[in-house]
Amino acid sequence: MRSFEFHNPTRILFGRGVTEKCGDVVSGIGRKALLVTGGGSVKRSGYYDRVKRTLEAADVAVIDLQGVKSNPVLSKVVEGISLAKEGEVDVVVALGGGSVMDTGKAVAAGALMDDGYVWQVFEGKRTIQKALPVVTIPSLAASGSEMNGYMVITNESSGYKLATGSPHLYPRVSLLDPEITFTVPSDYTAYGGVDAVCHLMEPYFNGPDPVTPVSDRIAEGLMISIMEATEQAISAPLDFEARAALMWGATLALNGLTKAGVGEHHFPVHMIEHSVSALFDVPHGAGLAALLPGWLRWYASEVGPAKVIQFGNRVFQAGGEGEEGVGRAMNALEAWLRKIGAPASLSELGIGREDLDRIADNSQFQAGVWGLKEELSRGRVMSVLEAAF
Repeated sequence: MRSFEFHNPTRILFGRGVTEKCGDVVSGIGRKALLVTGGGSVKRSGYYDRVKRTLEAADVAVIDLQGVKSNPVLSKVVEGISLAKEGEVDVVVALGGGSVMDTGKAVAAGALMDDGYVWQVFEGKRTIQKALPVVTIPSLAASGSEMNGYMVITNESSGYKLATGSPHLYPRVSLLDPEITFTVPSDYTAYGGVDAVCHLMEPYFNGPDPVTPVSDRIAEGLMISIMEATEQAISAPLDFEARAALMWGATLALNGLTKAGVGEHHFPVHMIEHSVSALFDVPHGAGLAALLPGWLRWYASEVGPAKVIQFGNRVFQAGGEGEEGVGRAMNALEAWLRKIGAPASLSELGIGREDLDRIADNSQFQAGVWGLKEELSRGRVMSVLEAAF
């Protein structure tokens, strides 16, 4: 186990009806809020009105930034920064899925930059020195953005979807109400579960330390819980316990706990998927699902089979050793993806073999920003894509 520092400053309020506490929470932080929302699901469910009502009842002025799309774009961030500056906003409230929360974080950072040009942070040319406080209310169990300092944004002009982070971007408070996810459709419930599982798989497989028994067991337990909760939430959307387990599991999956002790590592599946969704605008979780079996196949061949066999035996009770164990692990993962209705190959997303070169080329910009041009070279990315096709 490697040396590490673990600190997570986000305060969590979890349970039925915690959205009603939004006004009290936010009023203790600021008096002018930018309320960031997406394409309308929180309005249809009534949660937008409920949250806005609690804010206004607590004498918090509200400015709206609406219409954040899945795979959030820079132009909406720029719009939000302008609104925040003009309205002298002092707190950002993000009500929605990962795209909404990431947009809120980008606005929070850009609003305190003199020129507001936050994209340079994603390009690795600038660091975030400060940000407006952020309060999140996730409406989808998936990204874990409610308890970490990361964000992902697509630049429509350049065609790059990039990830970056800062300690200044941890939400001050996150209100997790499982009931808000009752109306999430089955496909996005599945994609959210896949995203959370992949957040656990990245440090599990890519950390450099070979002896990480504590983090392994935490990750494996969370994977099992998230997979079971995803299945149950799809079959019974109004099952509070299933939605609660999925929401809390997704939050824990990327709050820094499971990577503690594994050593510095990269997120290759996410990096490749960012290129997939930047170029083809597929849901992030669907892109991850399409890549995971192929990536696991590539990993067993190029890195080694031991961790893949451990994953299969502990998470799926797949059994087997050697090549048989690897095959059973990959088959079990693919079977779970198909069981929840997620794609298990790139071809199922309508991506052709002729598109793989474009994806590999696009991925190299993020690899360069992360300093991983050798580790995640174009050739290696192409090998993963071929395995995932």
